[in-house]
Amino acid sequence: MIRLGGHGLPVDPEDPEEFARAHVDFGYHAAYCPPCDIGDTDRQRAIETAFTAHDVMIAEIGIWRNLVTPDETVRRNNVDYACKKLALADAVGARCAVSYIGSFEAGTEYAPHPKNLTRDAFDATVATARAIIDTVKPKRARFALEMMQYALPDSVDCYLDLIRAVDREAFAAHLDPVNLIMTPRVYFENGRLIRECFEKLGPHIASCHAKDIILHDRAALHLDEVIIGKGVLDYAAYLTELEKLDRGVPLMLEHLEGDDYAVARDALKAMAKPLGISFG
Repeated sequence: MIRLGGHGLPVDPEDPEEFARAHVDFGYHAAYCPPCDIGDTDRQRAIETAFTAHDVMIAEIGIWRNLVTPDETVRRNNVDYACKKLALADAVGARCAVSYIGSFEAGTEYAPHPKNLTRDAFDATVATARAIIDTVKPKRARFALEMMQYALPDSVDCYLDLIRAVDREAFAAHLDPVNLIMTPRVYFENGRLIRECFEKLGPHIASCHAKDIILHDRAALHLDEVIIGKGVLDYAAYLTELEKLDRGVPLMLEHLEGDDYAVARDALKAMAKPLGISFG
């Protein structure tokens, strides 16, 4: 079985027990961590206890800060925030804390910049990942980076190079193949990309995102995210490779609103059924 998770629940996350139970009722057995402060140890224990009792894996905690901005004060604050989120992930038993690395464009979170894909960016990414991990020294959770189109890691091989360079057991891969579809060739052959992701990154993958993508008929290349089932992502390849990992790596729905989470959930189940794959 694949552990599916996401948002879209009709329950406030304030009560960990109620929130965990709502995940199961919705068909989820993985979750984004509910809001919690790093100093609130009582709530941390309550979250871990409730989600463990209902067999709902806490897949990830989002950081989503620019960790390489040239603004030194902002960068220092953002890295400190990342450390707190990784510590929180470790405290509640989440699989990972995940962020994009950010951008060298000051005043932005991950805007395009000519320096973002350079050797300097690679070195800054390695140093930042090491600093966060070495500060927190997590025992259970791992730190991971979102794959991005115009920030590192921007390819499977780049991610593998980062894993080797960071050289920390607590540094993990986070998989979102949609973010690596940047050319029409890869778009139409994305099953090959997905299989490459699992072949090279499989042992390192902590959590995965689920969404879909479509290429528009426009003079300039234009790709958009769409609800699952309305695009071309090869979910037969994605689900098959994910199940092969056989270690409960979660698949998390994202970037949807309201009832679209139920629609995406049902679309995934319909795709999985002829493959003999179920979600648990």
